Amino acid sequence: MGESIQVEVVYAKAERQELVRLKLPQGSTIQQAVEASGLLARCPEIELAKAKVGIFGKLARLDTALRDKDRVEIYRPLIADPKEVRKQRAAEGKVMKKGGGPAEE
Repeated sequence: MGESIQVEVVYAKAERQELVRLKLPQGSTIQQAVEASGLLARCPEIELAKAKVGIFGKLARLDTALRDKDRVEIYRPLIADPKEVRKQRAAEGKVMKKGGGPAEE
């Protein structure tokens, strides 16, 4: 038998994190690890073809080969666009600065 590697596959739901430790053949890819983890069956909301994945917080492609002790992460889509949220906060701050508080007599 060829050498094997140990990896973790994680998916963070809103309420809890799913973590699966696997032993895979050397040369396995992110896609193979996710499929072997069983997370696709337990979390039907994951669309692997569309989902963003990474290794230790760095985006990677599904065909990326894994190394021993890698942590594969499956990312959920963002609920709100961070740039848009910052724009809204900045706009609210500007409005508050101009006319915040009761008028003094």
